[in-house]
Amino acid sequence: MSETIFSKIIRREIPADILYEDDQCLAFRDIDPKAPTHVLIIPKEPIASLAELQEEHQQLAGHLLLTAARLAEELGLDRGYRLITNCGEEGGQSVDHLHFHLMGGRPLSWPPG
Repeated sequence: MSETIFSKIIRREIPADILYEDDQCLAFRDIDPKAPTHVLIIPKEPIASLAELQEEHQQLAGHLLLTAARLAEELGLDRGYRLITNCGEEGGQSVDHLHFHLMGGRPLSWPPG
């Protein structure tokens, strides 16, 4: 996988408003939020996209989802939220590093984009 902005955030070469970190993942506020609460949750392991997940990533994938749910609770998104991952160019993925968008704080319409 090539170097990404997220790799630089993990290494603290680029500043970010970090809300959560552990040995497997990092969560920080999106710099171009599309909702009042817009947090990115990324694995520290360099995985390009959801399509690149393998059997050995099962524990990590579950950890990312549980981290998102815990953050949603901590951020007061009790009225609802959306968890999104874009996969590939046509799916809207702009950074080739697996990431989830946790969005909430306002009614979210459907379908998106």
